[in-house]
Amino acid sequence: MTRFYESIERHLVAVDCVIFGYDIIDKNLKLLLIKRRFEPLKGGWSLPGGFVNDDESIKEAAGRVLKQLTGLEQVYMEQSYAWGEPGRDIGGRVITISHFALIKIQDIDPVMQEASAAHWRNITRLPDMVLDHSNLVGRALKELKERVKVKPVGFELLPEKFTLVQLQDLYEAIYMKNVDKRNFRKKILSMNLLEKMDEKEKETSKKGAYYYKFLPEKYEEFRRQGFYFNLDVN
Repeated sequence: MTRFYESIERHLVAVDCVIFGYDIIDKNLKLLLIKRRFEPLKGGWSLPGGFVNDDESIKEAAGRVLKQLTGLEQVYMEQSYAWGEPGRDIGGRVITISHFALIKIQDIDPVMQEASAAHWRNITRLPDMVLDHSNLVGRALKELKERVKVKPVGFELLPEKFTLVQLQDLYEAIYMKNVDKRNFRKKILSMNLLEKMDEKEKETSKKGAYYYKFLPEKYEEFRRQGFYFNLDVN
């Protein structure tokens, strides 16, 4: 194989994954972090990541990192930003492409999580992280807040069945503020994207609240017809 760029300085290319999960019990948005197992900064809190192999794309590398950590495939993930400031990594000239993913906490493989020494940390009480990883998280969180307004991606963080209270709790955890109950319910129900189930959730109240489920097929059908998802509760 002819190498045309032998005289050009080499840079390392990596991916880092900002993995969000939602704890429906304590109503907190959480971030999956690991303890760094290699130098430099061994033992520090880090986003899961790795270098891009010669035979894979950026997207494939991010998917590999996610699967190795959680055992999950086919989850919501999107590219966030390219971080290439000189000196951002004290180990060398590393350009990293950050991605953020949304997973259901209960779906993660506990054996793989334990093997990776991965820990869920509350998004409002994050530890100090290595390098510029706090900046990667901050940008991803900002992007998540924008996405849940205009796309039904929040359902990626919930179980298949949920109550309207649980759905509102999720949005409040992402926005980190209270939202108006009546306005929220009016908006989400008016889009006709939820199916009301016969089953009720009775663990948190005697009367119980009906479960709902999101209908992705209906959303896709509506979207092709020009439907615009809008759940801006600011």
